[in-house]
Amino acid sequence: MPSGELPERRVCLLTGAGGTLGDAFCRAAYTEYDIVAVCRNRIPAAPSQHEWFVDPFAPETPVPENDSRIFMIRAELAERGEVERVVDLALARFGRVDLLVNNAAYSRWQPRGIVDGDATLDEFEPHFAINVGVPLRLSARLAQRAWVHAGAENRRRNRNIVNVSSIAGSEVYPGGQALYASSKAALNQLTRHLAAEFDEFGVRANAIAPDSFPSAVPTEQVVRSIIELDRGVMTGGVFGVGGEPGNSAGGRHSRAGDQPS
Repeated sequence: MPSGELPERRVCLLTGAGGTLGDAFCRAAYTEYDIVAVCRNRIPAAPSQHEWFVDPFAPETPVPENDSRIFMIRAELAERGEVERVVDLALARFGRVDLLVNNAAYSRWQPRGIVDGDATLDEFEPHFAINVGVPLRLSARLAQRAWVHAGAENRRRNRNIVNVSSIAGSEVYPGGQALYASSKAALNQLTRHLAAEFDEFGVRANAIAPDSFPSAVPTEQVVRSIIELDRGVMTGGVFGVGGEPGNSAGGRHSRAGDQPS
């Protein structure tokens, strides 16, 4: 890299960008990443590519916020064809995706639990469609469209997936969380399978399983855990964030020579 040249920015495709964690990630990472911010209703409170900032006292002086490139896409990810549309738009806008953060989630408690069969059965499909189906489909479509035949580039750019799970995926809590917890447990196992299958073409996969945030864990700590996994070399792990020590399951290091760019 020539002296004085900035490193090439990483491209992150982030779902759930308008939620608590997605908004915090965008605000923390917008000067370092190009972010495809996928939202349903709310949008992140971070400068987007459509805004231009000027210092009124020095209008010709560059403003750091203008270095941000956040590309927002509104999407109902569980609807047919929406995941494919998001992947195609992300690749058309930035030409690649280096980090996929599956953060979109669905949660609705059933106060009477499984004994209230109708309510529980009615909520089964939306929980698993968003919390498991969307991460699976996004990972598969990105692999098909951009990653599967780009092993050398994937390893050079340390491409990876971070799935946002929950401590509920490994613990039992009262209050009708059976479906949410089961979907997160499925997401944890999906992550391990993604790591095993995507290793062939050099894409890592890990999950974070935070305790509830911001009440139990600062949201900024969860953001840092995503960025640390993006910069690391681990794959196949489900890592607790702020929970009990036994709630994390370690991954493995990537193959020799697979180092972050």
